[in-house]
Amino acid sequence: MKTDSWPFRKVPSYFVCKGIRCAGDLYLPSGIQRPPVVMMAHGFAAERSFRLPAYAERFVNHGMAVYLFDYRCFGDSEGEPRNYVDPWRHLADWRAALTHVRSLPNVNTDRIALWGTSFSGGHVIVTAARDGAISAIVAQVPHIDSITSLRKLGLRYLLQAIPHAFRDVSRMMTFRSPHYVKVIGTAEEFACLNTPDSYSGYLSMIPLGSNWQNRCPARVLITFLMYRPMKSAVKVRCPALIVLAENDSLIESTAVERTSAMMPYGILVKYPFGHFDIYNGQHFEDAVAKQTEFLVKHLQVSCLLSSRNHQGSRPPHIEDK
Repeated sequence: MKTDSWPFRKVPSYFVCKGIRCAGDLYLPSGIQRPPVVMMAHGFAAERSFRLPAYAERFVNHGMAVYLFDYRCFGDSEGEPRNYVDPWRHLADWRAALTHVRSLPNVNTDRIALWGTSFSGGHVIVTAARDGAISAIVAQVPHIDSITSLRKLGLRYLLQAIPHAFRDVSRMMTFRSPHYVKVIGTAEEFACLNTPDSYSGYLSMIPLGSNWQNRCPARVLITFLMYRPMKSAVKVRCPALIVLAENDSLIESTAVERTSAMMPYGILVKYPFGHFDIYNGQHFEDAVAKQTEFLVKHLQVSCLLSSRNHQGSRPPHIEDK
């Protein structure tokens, strides 16, 4: 599927979760009144600026609005401690962001899709299972099940993680500052993500000039173990595009396949590369084209594009929220 690039607006659009202000960007395609909207947030300890604007711009150029946001304690959002990874907090942020998007007058709140990658790929599965009004989801190289992922990481990883986790929990219970661990590291050191491709792959997403710090509170090593989005898959009643990296070093591919099969309208797409390869180059181009086609279909964008093309080269003004 191919369309010409079209002007769009990107405007700041904030929401509040548990009293904390969260940052977001609303992308609006010019020339379309109340377009459907794709909601997006990043994966493990990542900020919205880490390659996600490339996806957002592709979607908005095909007639969809996009709402791209940071979790509490990440990026431009407020909150302490910084880089606080917790799946349950992230799910609350998704719910608050969804409430915010549904309050916007310049998007079609009856047609909302959720897009997640890696850790947030699991979040969109859980969120869609809880909210029956979601129109479609895309889960890219999704975190599906902590138990199978831990088996993939191995016993050595678990034995190294436990002392860090309990040290941080102890500090949290005594109201002290967190004990941090690295988010990414080499295979020779302990980090939350330390498979052979994690360090270079993660860094390839981070834009120049970012002040992101390679650390997060170690308590996530406990909450991570209890997070199993695949258990929610059967309750996802909307069309779901599941993107699997067959050479994924972090996620067990058979668990992803089982999860897709559990979804009544699940579609599984396999690519012969690793977890981080999908964000750049031709792998990105192939994957984002498939995702765009899926979203255009299930958000019913085609009629809007046809109407827009009949309006000529000067699109009508869209008021910003």
